[in-house]
Amino acid sequence: MNTMLDLFSSINAVVIAVICMLILSLCRVHVVISLIIGAFVGGLFSHLSLKETIDAFNTGISNGANIALSYAMLGAFAVAISKSGLPELLADKAIQQLTTSNAKKRIKWLLIIIIALVSISSQNVIPIHIAFIPLLIPPLLYVMSKLQLDRRMIACIMTFGLITPYMFLPVGFGNIFLNQILLKNITTSGMDVSHVNVMHAMAIPALGMFVGLLWAIFVSYRKPREYKLIHEQTNLDALNNVNKRSLIVSLLAIILSFTVQLYTGSMILGALIGFICFIVSGSIKWGEADGVFTDGIKMMAMIGFVMISAQGFAEVLKQTHEIEPLVNNSAALFAGNKVIAAFVMMLIGLVITLGIGSSFSTVPIIAAVYVPLCVQLGFSPIATVCLIGASGAIGDAGSPPSDTILATSAGLNSDGQHDHIRDSVIPTFTHFNIPLFIAGWIGSLIL
Repeated sequence: MNTMLDLFSSINAVVIAVICMLILSLCRVHVVISLIIGAFVGGLFSHLSLKETIDAFNTGISNGANIALSYAMLGAFAVAISKSGLPELLADKAIQQLTTSNAKKRIKWLLIIIIALVSISSQNVIPIHIAFIPLLIPPLLYVMSKLQLDRRMIACIMTFGLITPYMFLPVGFGNIFLNQILLKNITTSGMDVSHVNVMHAMAIPALGMFVGLLWAIFVSYRKPREYKLIHEQTNLDALNNVNKRSLIVSLLAIILSFTVQLYTGSMILGALIGFICFIVSGSIKWGEADGVFTDGIKMMAMIGFVMISAQGFAEVLKQTHEIEPLVNNSAALFAGNKVIAAFVMMLIGLVITLGIGSSFSTVPIIAAVYVPLCVQLGFSPIATVCLIGASGAIGDAGSPPSDTILATSAGLNSDGQHDHIRDSVIPTFTHFNIPLFIAGWIGSLIL
């Protein structure tokens, strides 16, 4: 009993902060407000004073400014591309084929495949992460509504494509997560993993994600779901403005933006160059540029503010200094049992990532403590990589402040028919975190 009380007393600040944020979000309190309240609840439940909590939160939000500005620039670039009519042209070609049931079936599966491939490619082939969503998804919403395609399925497909590649393939964002963060932090913490094949280590967790994807497509969301058809006229009007020159300018701007982003590593500069390309070419008149830029900022503003708030929330959790005791005191429950140890470590990783909203930020937090525990309990190096990798990645799907889930919701809710919590957070949590939890747990025990 004393052990359980000691454990609760050491973890309550972190756990209560995360639970508070999640409950408020589920009760339809805006996620920004939920994050702020959760941060202050966690800070005040720990040793932090009100002033220290405020200072920690302010320090965190300053770290999120670059991310917010990046998303604002991407929004402006996306609106500029939409003015060319390129996305609407793609959507209209699909609309014209919606004449027979057979055509509908073909278009349905074509959309699913295209969205999946683009999502996966955004992590490696063209590492732009969520930047494709405001370009591709809004113009296709009418087609999805016409097909009665459940957008919760699309949310799961995009989430799979945005997360699974970086946790399995060591290229693009995967190179950053697997090599520069996961393996590097495990090595720094005292375990030699130079001989470990990271794809082999993460294969079972990735398989769990794939099983969740198949379940979402063929079981949970296979039935038609009705949506209002409210964007048909907008798409057709935009199509009338499409001309060969504007399409060429759009493709050139996209290529320039991607090239600059890949070369410099700056999402802000890449989006800025693409936006300037539209202005210089005359596709966007100088007098319209301010309005287009403002519209883009409005489109991505919610994601930017949530990411800023999430950084403040994460900083408060770190400043409580109760994440490490959360892990250390859990060791008292293991009693040398690897099965229980792996279960608890996966659970702690889930709680931390749900609160922070970033698997990239979670791995450095847990690796320093998990590695000595894994050594003490006899986990092999490859099992340790699997356990820490899965513990860090779990929670990215289904986390209200995750940029992956926020961007997915923003794209699918462009016509106001997709709820962030009920249609993105809950579906992705149940279809990916549960199988990933089981797969990571099993993988760490059999490798």
